[in-house]
Amino acid sequence: MAAYLQWRRFVFFDRETVKEPPGPDGAGAKPFALPPGIAVCDSGRGSLVFGDILRQIWFLPRSLQLSSFQAYKLRVTHLYQLKQHSILVSVGEDEEGINPLVKVWNLEKRDGGNPLCTRIFPAIPGNKPTVVSCLTVHENLNFMAIGFADGSVVLTKGDITRDRHSKTQILHEGSYPVTGLAFRQSGKTTHLFVVTTENIQSYMLSVKDYPHLELDTHGCGLRCSSLSDPSQDLQFIVAGNECVYLYQPDERGPCFAFEGQKLIVHWYRGYLIIVSKDRKTSPKSEFAGNEAQNSDKQVLNIYDLCNKFIAYSSIFDDIVDVLAEWGSLYVLTRDGKIHVLQEKDTQTKLEACKSMLFRKNLFEMAINLAKSHHLDSDGLSEIFRQYGDHLYNKGNHDGAIQQYIRTIGKLEPSYVIRKFLDAQRIHNLTAYLQTLHLQSLANADHTTLLLNCYTKLKDSSKLEEFIKTSDSEVRFDVETAIKVLRQAGYYSHAVYLAEKHEHHEWYLKIQLEDIKNYQEALHYIGKLPFEQAESNMKRYGKILMHHVPNETTELLKILCTDYRPSGDSEGHGMLEGKKANSEEFIPVFANNSRELKAFLEHMTEVQADSPQGVYDTLLELRLQNWAHEQDEQIKEKLHDEALTLLKSGRFKTVFDKALVLCQMHNFKDGVLYLYEQGKLFQQIMHYHMQNEQYKKVIEVCELYGDQEACLWEQALGYFARKEEDCKEYVAAVLKHIENKNLMPPLLVVQTLAHNSTATLSVIKDYLVNKLQKQSRQIEQDEQRIQKYREETTRIRQEIEELKASPKIFQKTKCSICTSALELPSVHFLCGHSFHQHCFESYSESDSECPTCMPENRKVMDMIRAQEQKRDLHDQFQHQLKCSNDGFSVVADYFGRGVFNKLTLITDLPSGKAATTLEAGLQRELLIHTKRST
Repeated sequence: MAAYLQWRRFVFFDRETVKEPPGPDGAGAKPFALPPGIAVCDSGRGSLVFGDILRQIWFLPRSLQLSSFQAYKLRVTHLYQLKQHSILVSVGEDEEGINPLVKVWNLEKRDGGNPLCTRIFPAIPGNKPTVVSCLTVHENLNFMAIGFADGSVVLTKGDITRDRHSKTQILHEGSYPVTGLAFRQSGKTTHLFVVTTENIQSYMLSVKDYPHLELDTHGCGLRCSSLSDPSQDLQFIVAGNECVYLYQPDERGPCFAFEGQKLIVHWYRGYLIIVSKDRKTSPKSEFAGNEAQNSDKQVLNIYDLCNKFIAYSSIFDDIVDVLAEWGSLYVLTRDGKIHVLQEKDTQTKLEACKSMLFRKNLFEMAINLAKSHHLDSDGLSEIFRQYGDHLYNKGNHDGAIQQYIRTIGKLEPSYVIRKFLDAQRIHNLTAYLQTLHLQSLANADHTTLLLNCYTKLKDSSKLEEFIKTSDSEVRFDVETAIKVLRQAGYYSHAVYLAEKHEHHEWYLKIQLEDIKNYQEALHYIGKLPFEQAESNMKRYGKILMHHVPNETTELLKILCTDYRPSGDSEGHGMLEGKKANSEEFIPVFANNSRELKAFLEHMTEVQADSPQGVYDTLLELRLQNWAHEQDEQIKEKLHDEALTLLKSGRFKTVFDKALVLCQMHNFKDGVLYLYEQGKLFQQIMHYHMQNEQYKKVIEVCELYGDQEACLWEQALGYFARKEEDCKEYVAAVLKHIENKNLMPPLLVVQTLAHNSTATLSVIKDYLVNKLQKQSRQIEQDEQRIQKYREETTRIRQEIEELKASPKIFQKTKCSICTSALELPSVHFLCGHSFHQHCFESYSESDSECPTCMPENRKVMDMIRAQEQKRDLHDQFQHQLKCSNDGFSVVADYFGRGVFNKLTLITDLPSGKAATTLEAGLQRELLIHTKRST
């Protein structure tokens, strides 16, 4: 009684009386009334089924249009409507006496307008006539059990709709009336529960011989047993007057103290429905006396066994039965009325009960209620939040955090986190954040907070458990975790995370900046892929070079030649090695010249095509070492190495840079070599001049004077400025200038005039030789002039003769074909004669001799060229400035007639008398002039 009174009561059902459909006149509908004499009823397949004492079976569909047919000749005593098949099984009587008949009806087939009866057989155990007390049919149509008042149970196995496919046998015999039967199907196992007024038994029908087990030694009255649904694990419910018991096929389950005389028990959608006698009325008999008088009041209670509350309770007048159909409960009363109990929707039920439960802080019941009614996750989350707030306000922080954890995914995490930021509640916050990460709903801030909680609690085991998850279970931001662990000083954990999840930069930062484990960091870089190894060596190379120079140098050698990750043992021989640009790593060797030299020399040996910067740096390094070395033997060796490198031919494109390096370090042989390679002969001579190496100056002039003649002039000027006695060197220079005629004598004298030690004896021989050569040249020129004058006189005489006296042509042969000359013929003043046909065939002009024409044209072209060039002032000035002998340039242009105005007469106008004669004379003059020259 105490347990029953503690259950909360709710009104989850709305009660209404079923009314007839409104008539055509639209008058108000009156309550629907069933036919009198209804004795048994059932429901299923869209109808309520009734059997009366007047041999009729009635069907009431949802449209409330009653229909019936005569099933028996006397009365109907039992009905069973299958839920999954349109099969109805009935028990009734066709004659007086105890002779019940079982009929199986197929509601989908018709026989004369009535359902087809597929089978009829007597319901008698053996030969003993007895009253049928209860009936049940298995939904697979292979089992049917009939209970009798004498304690017998008859089992029909096989197709219950046909006689020849089924077998009937007595399953159970006893002394007490059978009051309830129920089939339980679990997988392939079938059980039959049998309850009498005094005991409860379970039969296993899926095993031969049907073994059975007695579950309890007390029973129940008629219609006081039922089978639950899977929500209660298909347990068999037996309602006694003191308690309600639940049974499994092999044991008794829980019981509930519901006092009162039970009249009807049903199971509906997770609810237990019990109709009991109102305690204010007098009790009835245990078995047959359950039929109450008309004045009796009965209580219908609907229990939720899972959540332990009463979903509905109401008093009715003399209930015949409670049926479930169309998603509602229908209560039939003896007066023929039907009352419908419509379950409220989930949201309405929850709103109705939550306010009361929350006021009384019955959150657990509210939660269970919401779950049983399949409330959505948002609604459940809100209940959990309110429950958590309630526990938090009461100071139960451990309980509150458990409720808040159940809101993850719906409630904003910051709502919970703000409540537990106090240091004393850090373990609760840790639990919440852990769950947040397990559900992969944490962001970087949550990860930071959780790791800080671990470090504050100094819970290393939990910290390791959190970070050492497999790759598929990582539920946090790895980079954030590394930062937090590093900041908290948990370097080993941070390094573990960085290495496991391949955060190479963080791994190296921690190893180099915090742990100072340079060797391990270098080893780790050697295992990285090429691109990452290259970038990290550029970033951390200087630090590593400072602490582990030898190992770092070796790794750089590998990285710039043939790099393969050291940990890639499987594909080490299969993948082609990669190489970095060695020039980019030169800054790494700052303040490590020894390692730099080894690295650069290695690169030049194994890769002749190394970048130019490698050779430039190696040259500079060797020159530095040479300049600072004190040991003569070592210095000589370094000298040879530097010069060998210069002569390797790798500095042609960076000639200026190499020259600057050699000059900076005063590397004399290198400077001279580069001058020579660059054909900078003047710089070579100036270098020797600066060092006052007179012999070297002469040697340079002798070696390169033919390529650059001005070297001798510069040498003469150099020695002329020396106040020392340089007569020997001056004489040598003058001799060469004289042989090559490089300078005018006057210029030589002017140059040597600056030297106070240079006397006339120094240039005596030079001047004498020069004057003698000029004297000989003058004599030759005078002879040539005289010859030209005589020739000119002769030509003028010939011209005068042509003008004054006739020309006698005495040629006897043609100048072209050399045949005897015959008329008609053509004669020219030049003395050539031609046959007329030969002249016409070979001559290009009627006025020119074919034989003399080529020479005449050459002369004419020369005259025209001189005419065109005599105005080329810029060209004349340039040649005059650049020539060593300006006088010869002036004489050349003077001879071309640049400074004279030349009048060239080619053809005279046709109107003058002496046209032909003058033209001939002019041509003759040109011809003779060309021949004489």
